[in-house]
Amino acid sequence: MTPQIEAFLEMMAVERDASPHTLAAYGRDLADAEAALSSDGGLMQAPAEAVEAWFADLSRRGLSAATAARRRSSVRQFYRFALAEGWRADDPSRRLDAPRQGRPLPKSLSRDEIDRLLAAAAARDAAAGLRLVALVEMAYASGLRVSELLGLKVEAVRRDPAYLIVRGKGGKERLAPLNPAARTALKAWLTARDALRKPETPDSPWLFPSSGRSGHLTPRRFAQLLDEAAVAAGLDPARVSPHVLRHAFATHLLEGGADLRVVQTLLGHADIATTQIYTHVATDRLAQVVHQNHPLARDE
Repeated sequence: MTPQIEAFLEMMAVERDASPHTLAAYGRDLADAEAALSSDGGLMQAPAEAVEAWFADLSRRGLSAATAARRRSSVRQFYRFALAEGWRADDPSRRLDAPRQGRPLPKSLSRDEIDRLLAAAAARDAAAGLRLVALVEMAYASGLRVSELLGLKVEAVRRDPAYLIVRGKGGKERLAPLNPAARTALKAWLTARDALRKPETPDSPWLFPSSGRSGHLTPRRFAQLLDEAAVAAGLDPARVSPHVLRHAFATHLLEGGADLRVVQTLLGHADIATTQIYTHVATDRLAQVVHQNHPLARDE
């Protein structure tokens, strides 16, 4: 490690209060660049063309876009520091473009997997099974965020509504539909919920009450219940979560031909670009169906 790199890391620690983990990452990134540019005089003497060639070589070495982006950031910050200290009169990293990082596709479940998950939930003991079925049906039928679902008040569903009015991010209200299966599951859960309540205690305002501090079921507990149901259904628990049910809602709507703007409204997305990622999931799945079932697409 050169004296200039050590000085840069000291500045990051003292002036920017960088954590030991961050400092170690910067150190590794700069040491890699220093070694790669050694034939050109290292970081302090390498021309812009050599720095750009080093950066272009990162992808050929198999580094991910995220790792390459971090190394670019490390080198650019180092050169800004070198300019400020008067060690260099130019910034050879100024033309380094950030690598494009593909947005990860959301996880989803097939319709058959949703059915298996519901069957496993229904197999649980009495009220616990009815509650979990209601949770899964409502999340899948309406695309509610887990905080929106678990924060529902019981009075909001007492009259068997066809849709709910929920307040999402930014305090914006939207309509969340409830299909017949979800409404049936809700009725069954409400009956069990009322039977569990002791007459001498006041009723909880929450649809899914709990004895915890919040007064209602927590996202962590809901996730644990889904993990248990996934195992019972023969599914990988890593693929199942409350948010995955929301993904399945959006993906299956698009597969069925729903308009993207409608799905955006139902999900409560402010930007349609957030919703568009589901089109990739739906398209990939449709392409797989064609490949598996079309006679001209089958491998001989």
